[in-house]
Amino acid sequence: MSEHDNLQQADGKEEKKVISEPVNDIEQESTDTPEEVPEEPVLENTPSSDSDKRSEKSEDSDVDDDESVLSEIDESNAEDAEDEGNKDRHDIEHKDYDKMSLDELVSELEKLVKSEKVQAIRSHVENLRSEFKSKFNSLLDEKKEEFLNDGGNEIDFYYSSPVQKKFKETYAEYRDKLNAHYKNIEKNLKENLANRLEIIEEIKGLFNVEENINTTYKHFKELQERWKNAGPIPRDKYNNAWNSYHHHVEMFYDFLHLNRDLRDLDFKHNLEQKLKIIERAEELAEDDNHNRAFRELQALHKMWKEELGPVGKEHREEIWDRFKAATKKINDKRQAYFVELDKIYEKNLEIKHEIISKIQAIADKGANSHNAWQNAIKEVEALRNDFFGAGKVPIKVNEATWASFKDSVRTFNRNKNAFYKNLKKSQYDNLQKKLDLIKIAEDNKDSEDFETTTPLMKKIQSDWKKIGHVPRKNSDKIWKQFKTACNHYFDRLHALKDAENAEGNEAYVQKVKLLDELKNLELSGKKDTDLEQVKGYVEKWKDIGNVPPNKRYVEGKLNKVLDSIFKKLDINHEEAELIKFETKLDSLNNAKDPRHLDNERSFIRKKINDVKAEINQLENNLQFFSNVDDDNPLVQEVHQNIEKQKQSLDLWKTKLRKIKDLY
Repeated sequence: MSEHDNLQQADGKEEKKVISEPVNDIEQESTDTPEEVPEEPVLENTPSSDSDKRSEKSEDSDVDDDESVLSEIDESNAEDAEDEGNKDRHDIEHKDYDKMSLDELVSELEKLVKSEKVQAIRSHVENLRSEFKSKFNSLLDEKKEEFLNDGGNEIDFYYSSPVQKKFKETYAEYRDKLNAHYKNIEKNLKENLANRLEIIEEIKGLFNVEENINTTYKHFKELQERWKNAGPIPRDKYNNAWNSYHHHVEMFYDFLHLNRDLRDLDFKHNLEQKLKIIERAEELAEDDNHNRAFRELQALHKMWKEELGPVGKEHREEIWDRFKAATKKINDKRQAYFVELDKIYEKNLEIKHEIISKIQAIADKGANSHNAWQNAIKEVEALRNDFFGAGKVPIKVNEATWASFKDSVRTFNRNKNAFYKNLKKSQYDNLQKKLDLIKIAEDNKDSEDFETTTPLMKKIQSDWKKIGHVPRKNSDKIWKQFKTACNHYFDRLHALKDAENAEGNEAYVQKVKLLDELKNLELSGKKDTDLEQVKGYVEKWKDIGNVPPNKRYVEGKLNKVLDSIFKKLDINHEEAELIKFETKLDSLNNAKDPRHLDNERSFIRKKINDVKAEINQLENNLQFFSNVDDDNPLVQEVHQNIEKQKQSLDLWKTKLRKIKDLY
């Protein structure tokens, strides 16, 4: 394809020709790789992806690859020409809006609307709006459920928030600015188009001007400068306007055949500049940064078309073929790069689908405890981070993938929220149970019936521990109230016991002192005298009184000392046991709790029954020795055992009589 095929033929008598019709809606190249927004759905009217365009081209065998890439470049440059003021549209950072709170989303929107160009923030604003709407709807659902749980009627539910009002106001401000911007653009584009068409008409008029050729040429150069500075025009008028302009420029150069010096000077300048463009394009063909090379190639085509005029006919086809060859090489490398990129995107898609499945599985499984839900929350948060870090996916499935991800996370959040709402209801039930215990504690904190009230107070303390959690806002308050009532009662109980124990502690000190005296008692060797002296110590022991329950072990020490003394005095076992029993009986009888004496009586009765049963068993055993002499050792042993048990029985009966005497 020659240069004049792509622009216009130089001969003014022939009709202009364009190599192909422009392809509508071809994507303008961004400053980076074809952009996918993994965190948000793709907006409406987003240009098709490069992979989509490649698919379209592969399906249409009638479209020549060379012509297709040239059409793409022309269309992209036409879009640039219409929107020259928006070169910074991709420079604003896309933040993780899904991780922001409602207040943070509003602040970010206010910042963008206030400090950035309105035409550069559209995708950011729509992403913010989508995320705000999603989060606010979730909040609205929670508030509605709380309202219904509290007994409200669904038809009466209403909820508004200052943060929602602020967001709506800021978004309305953005829309106003955007509408004003587009109206201004439309006005400027129409004015610029009219100006350019006027310039073309003035160039056409130069052919009929009767003046010095140098003056005409100077006028022509002024018109060229005006054309360069005329500003952007509507995209759909771009190619026709430029083709018409170039057609009449070439006609003007043909008109200059009367003054070849001026024409050849321009041809030479244009050739030098176009050769530089070709050399740069050939350098770019070796650049491994395919997107950067293609972006600069677009700029080179724009310079070729918009800033430079024609060259001599003998060079036109040669330099155009050379430029086109470099263009094809750059595009071929770029297409190969995108094929590999598509494979990476497909792999990323598999990873994201796996992550979504894991989140859905956790959501479906749920949990039945606070700790289990906290662990599940950590798992899902880790999977969310993995999702955002998994990389881009094919843009044709980006929105569906994002929607599937959001659905799985929302399902998890709904199940989690349902658990905690039920937990909250359970906590309010627990609160009522604990309030009931507080009432019991406060009703009994001043009770004088310590015997009955103490077990009750201990029971409600145990019940309190078993009830479980209450709402956090009530926890400290009710615990303090319950603890105060219980402490008040037990402080009174302990004060009473301390008063009683003061007397008992003094008794303990005296008994320890008496025990030491008894240990060091020197016997006279006269049994009756020494026994009376020991009984005197025992009476003193009784007169001292009872010791506290935690010091009753001192009674056992007395019995050991008495056993040692009785052994020295050769006192029979029964008499010694009765002396010790009388001491024990006196202690039990003086105790505050009569149950101690009752327990001792029950114990003795049981021992009497046990001994009687043992005697019966032994007497029954004698029947087996009917043919054995009484002097048989086994028979004698049984008789001795029976006698021993009878003596024990008499001792226990004597102890029982002594207890009965007290009653």
